[in-house]
Amino acid sequence: MVCSAGRGNTMVEGLLLIGILLVAVAGIVLATARLKLHPFLALIAAAFFVGVTTGMPLPELAVHITDGFGNMMRSIGLVIAAGTLIGVILEKSGGALRMAEVVLRRVGESRPQLAMSITGAIASVPVFCDSGFVILSSLNKAIAKRAQVSLASMSVALATGLYATHTLVPPTPGPIAAAGNLGVEEHLGLVILIGLVVAIPTIAVGYLWAMRVAIAVPTSTETEPLDHEAITVHFGKLPSTAASFAPIVVPILLIGLGSVIAFTGYTGFGHELGRFLGTPVVALFVGLLFAFRLMPKWNEATLSGWIADGIKAAAPILLITGAGGAFGAVLSATKLSGLIQGLAEGGLFGGPFVLVLPFLIAAAMKTAQGSSTAALVLTSALVAPFLAGMGIASPVQLALVVMSIGAGAMTVSHANDSYFWVVTQFSGIAVKDAYKAFTLATLVQGLTAFAMAFALYAVLG
Repeated sequence: MVCSAGRGNTMVEGLLLIGILLVAVAGIVLATARLKLHPFLALIAAAFFVGVTTGMPLPELAVHITDGFGNMMRSIGLVIAAGTLIGVILEKSGGALRMAEVVLRRVGESRPQLAMSITGAIASVPVFCDSGFVILSSLNKAIAKRAQVSLASMSVALATGLYATHTLVPPTPGPIAAAGNLGVEEHLGLVILIGLVVAIPTIAVGYLWAMRVAIAVPTSTETEPLDHEAITVHFGKLPSTAASFAPIVVPILLIGLGSVIAFTGYTGFGHELGRFLGTPVVALFVGLLFAFRLMPKWNEATLSGWIADGIKAAAPILLITGAGGAFGAVLSATKLSGLIQGLAEGGLFGGPFVLVLPFLIAAAMKTAQGSSTAALVLTSALVAPFLAGMGIASPVQLALVVMSIGAGAMTVSHANDSYFWVVTQFSGIAVKDAYKAFTLATLVQGLTAFAMAFALYAVLG
């Protein structure tokens, strides 16, 4: 009788904890989607709610919130700041446009949609996808007219290419923040590699959707020749190809080098320097030094103005990421982690099916409140405390969880997403047509990315 009563009390306590978690998640979604509360405040409020309702001592709750915020900033804050600054400099200097022109020349104007898809995928690694679409819009229209192809298909190819790497491949801030929340930031090279593997079929299905579905969609925007004179006035002389690609390529190579040294256990000549330069924060700041070479002049407008714009862009991401760390720390301090571990040991989660829950939560967050970056950060903060109990511990497994969250953060872009409106307004696609041409494309992309992550987990996990 005593044992039965004990099991009954444990079951009631478990159901109560799950109820508290569901209320907290629903509160975050409602606050961000309906009340338009900033995700930073929504996460902090949720952290206090969970702590109080689970009976955590108030002084202990305050410590968990402040420590969680501080620990997250210490591990990933500078990386996010540096990555955002690189993206802003590439955008303002014309480096992103130069990269687009280079890809177009290499791929060839006989395959314009493919050229724009690849261009978008490259440009969105450091640059936010909505900014990237605005920057490349005039080039997109000019190529559409010159090649006599559908502007809608060109726009969807560009938009889906941008979208894939924006949610899957560091050093884009969203995936970096998710990697930090999950504690895999020291293996960022692995996350980049797996992100690229998952992104390739995701980009491909976006391209195929542009060629098979969007190609029949009408647009109201006229395609005009690329105004090189206007570009010269706006950017001055565009940076060289090498200078434009260096801020992206150099950090990725350095992070890859550090990962190889760590994986192989190499201790020969230069291993300490290699591991130092391969540390994500060092590699990103090296990339930032290369980005400074793109500035037309080193003056107050660039060294102060451009940097200030980058800091403004990074600030919301940093605050959301830190708040996610605070929320995760509070969740970790409750008995929820033990409950999830018990469910996992009972066979509820097994093999690649552990990726289903992070994907569904991220998809719900994305669909409800619109921001892919917020969905990545919120979901990773929510699931991080429970991963060990679900048997997810290795860097490869954690990287694939980042991918499943990124896949959910793609699903779907619709009217509450600013990117949806950037694509429709700059392309002249009617809203009713955009749901077919673009929103459904993001659904297919999200499902493809998740299927790829699922398959990789089955093989590598």
